[in-house]
Amino acid sequence: MEKFFERLKELRQEKGLSQTQLAKETGISKSAIGFWETGDRIPNAQAVVVLAKYFGVSADYLLGLED
Repeated sequence: MEKFFERLKELRQEKGLSQTQLAKETGISKSAIGFWETGDRIPNAQAVVVLAKYFGVSADYLLGLED
């Protein structure tokens, strides 16, 4: 899951978004995004799908299963 944590933060920063802004855009709590970026928690499947759609990447990419 380490790739997920890295890619989430990288994609968020590439869009110039704060965690708060990403939370508002996706309907995911800011605290969840923060926990995921630090690796303190693992997202559920629904959250992965929401984030993949938002960033326009595959869930496999976001999870580090493909480049």
